Amino acid sequence: MKVCIAEKPSVARDIATVIGATQRKDGYYEGNGYQVTWTFGHFCTLKEPHDYFEQWKYWRLEDLPMIPPSFGIKLIENSGVEKQFKVIEQLVQQCEEVINCGDAGQEGELIQRWVLLKAKCTAPVKRLWISSLTEEAIRNGFQQLKDSEQYNNLYAAGSARAIGDWLLGMNATRLFTKKFAVGKVVLSIGRVQTPTLAMIVARQKEINAFVSEEYWELKTIYRETEFTATIERLKNIEKANKGLAYLKEHPFEVTSFEKKEGKEGNPRLYDLTALQVDANKKFAFSADDTLKYIQNLYEKKLVTYPRVDTTYLSEDLHPKIPGILQDMTPYAALTAPLLAKPIPKLKTVFDDKKVTDHHAIIPTGVYPQGLPLEEKRIYDLVARRFIAAFYPECKISNTTVLGKVGQVEFKATGKQILEPGWKEVYANDQKDEEEEGEKIIPEFTVGESGPHKPRIHKGKTTPPKPYTEATLLRAMETAGKQVENEEMREMLKDNGIGRPSTRANIIETLFKRKYIDKKKKNIYATQTGIDLIDTIQTEILKSPELTGQWELKLRQIEKGEYAMETFKQELIQMVIDLTKEVKTGSYKVITIAPEAPPAAEEKPKKPRAPRKPAPEIQELQCPKCKSHPLKKGNTAYGCSNFQVCGFKVPFEVFGKKLSDKQLGDLITKSKTGKIKGLKMPDGSEKEGKLVLTKAFAVEVE
Repeated sequence: MKVCIAEKPSVARDIATVIGATQRKDGYYEGNGYQVTWTFGHFCTLKEPHDYFEQWKYWRLEDLPMIPPSFGIKLIENSGVEKQFKVIEQLVQQCEEVINCGDAGQEGELIQRWVLLKAKCTAPVKRLWISSLTEEAIRNGFQQLKDSEQYNNLYAAGSARAIGDWLLGMNATRLFTKKFAVGKVVLSIGRVQTPTLAMIVARQKEINAFVSEEYWELKTIYRETEFTATIERLKNIEKANKGLAYLKEHPFEVTSFEKKEGKEGNPRLYDLTALQVDANKKFAFSADDTLKYIQNLYEKKLVTYPRVDTTYLSEDLHPKIPGILQDMTPYAALTAPLLAKPIPKLKTVFDDKKVTDHHAIIPTGVYPQGLPLEEKRIYDLVARRFIAAFYPECKISNTTVLGKVGQVEFKATGKQILEPGWKEVYANDQKDEEEEGEKIIPEFTVGESGPHKPRIHKGKTTPPKPYTEATLLRAMETAGKQVENEEMREMLKDNGIGRPSTRANIIETLFKRKYIDKKKKNIYATQTGIDLIDTIQTEILKSPELTGQWELKLRQIEKGEYAMETFKQELIQMVIDLTKEVKTGSYKVITIAPEAPPAAEEKPKKPRAPRKPAPEIQELQCPKCKSHPLKKGNTAYGCSNFQVCGFKVPFEVFGKKLSDKQLGDLITKSKTGKIKGLKMPDGSEKEGKLVLTKAFAVEVE
């Protein structure tokens, strides 16, 4: 008898139907020489500290670092898991062969290998490796079963990842909690979680420290086209008015007219991150929700395996593309032009070198019906992206016009779509967006001149934008680098932090621990999250680039290019060095609201030393919301509930660094005493009192 182990009951049922195991038993299907059973996700986990040594049950600095002599696994404590595992264990010990039918990825391999290890499997093991759950894919997969040994490197990478997360997470969390936290506060540290939080906190600090400044620009309209002066933005209205008066004295003259035709390349096929990014932008779906929806579509046989990080297809799929397009009947109007001629074998779509275990996410051709709205939207994204990949490129015309008024130079640019090409696939939902971005410039002749209508445009500088889940996913993918070019992003993926399948969970963990919060689509670091990152002085724990280097080594393990044992020893040494550094270092003590008390916290042997009193200003209530205390930041005092309240007073205003007394007077009395040398927006200096207005802005009286 051959035993097949799937990762979910629904997948086991699909497999059993295809291979003829139609008799339902308790915990498995049987028939045609097969028994098909299942897990439901992770059945095993690495042992916890107290499973190795009794004293590791307690959170004590003197026991750190915790380095087990060897890592072991145990069954998750759950009655359902225990019952189903007994079924698997019994079947495995009596069979002639095991077929690993887990999800065809690193996590799926780890889940199955740990179960077989725990079940003491001695039978030979084969691997079912498929990219979709259609009947054809399952049948073909069983005809081409692989030797389990082919995936030993994949298992090694999964094990190394789990051990690395244990070593750093268990040790660093206890280390920072016991060294720096006051009360029963847990400071959770993670290999991917902490650098992700550090990126959000860094952006939050930029936003909090930003002081908006007014500026003025000179613009003019000539022949119904608006031009903007190419000089630097003006910092005061007096200069702008002088500039406007100058423009009124001179005609507009065209000095250059250039029109270039170009192309906008087709969008790449989806990997999981790109799909999560688009779903967040268009539908405000969280990364975690998008992963659930696409996983459901995969299990309904509508799309291929989703937990992928490539945007390419293997070259042997090229002959199958017309058949998939033909079966996508809801999109017949869009696929008809493609099916009228041979499908091109585009290098931007087909490349064996860019595909490892799986290819990009594409439809299977199975007709989608009866889908919930959310899944329908995700399917539509995948389907349209697949169709758009084979459409002609979009042809555009870019126009640049230069001119001058007297000695002041001006510029206007415009873009016109000549042939929509692949944009036809998105004609309905992108029409308004395209029209808004399209600016048609009339024909100009160099040397022509005439009257114009100059004006002053007043604007304000804006702070950096907060992360959304879409931009955060991109930042994780590129280890914090701002990269727009798709080819460059593809090159950086090996150094990204986290994996496509785990990034959503990392973001959700940060929300759960209340280190970050969301306001509409925008993600903010909470004060708890900011305090945690401020406490961590060890750069390796919060550097996206360093974490990206670990990810690269894990991928090298997967490819057989790096030894798992070497990676493990490097992490052990890092944990030893980190523990020594933190134990002997002195950092600020963090007092934040606890998420949960540490497990089995020992009773302190000595009473804690009393905390130093906080600065006087920090004892004050926020004058705006009147319900939260003030907190000292890097550049300002602000409400400790700043994300909601928004109140802050910078240490330096109008060019003067304020004393604690002046700040205290401003906050409590809404007014300071007289201050000399206040620098005004027009560049002049003034003596006056600073006042806090009813709108909680600081002005000079």
